[in-house]
Amino acid sequence: MKRFVAVAVAMGCLMTANSASAQDLVHTPISPTFGGNPFNSSHILGTANAQNNTTDPDSVDSSDQSSIFARQLESRLLSALSSQIVDAIFGENPQEQGTISFGGQTIEFFRSLDDVTLIIRDDGTGEETRIVIPLFIEVN
Repeated sequence: MKRFVAVAVAMGCLMTANSASAQDLVHTPISPTFGGNPFNSSHILGTANAQNNTTDPDSVDSSDQSSIFARQLESRLLSALSSQIVDAIFGENPQEQGTISFGGQTIEFFRSLDDVTLIIRDDGTGEETRIVIPLFIEVN
């Protein structure tokens, strides 16, 4: 009898069982870097900046008056120097070539028929920047 009840219960369970259904799991990233919604970027950046408590060890406190004055003075001196260089190249009596050294940098310029080449060289690292300025000749 116990066997008959067990078989009847098993048959009843099999007859009333529905088929199992499932769906695919789909992961949608939040970060726009990985394909997420591009409107999330400002929120994610704001959250990251709020959590960032590190400071730049090389940063200098630029709020004191002496550092502000030093920066302004340096800016004015460099502006005057650049005006002198421009006058030497394009002024009333333009020079064909020249070399100017200041503060660990050397500026050389060479004039040709159709352009002026400036070479700015960092004496400490040896890095070099070349600027070629075309000359426009006025025809009367």
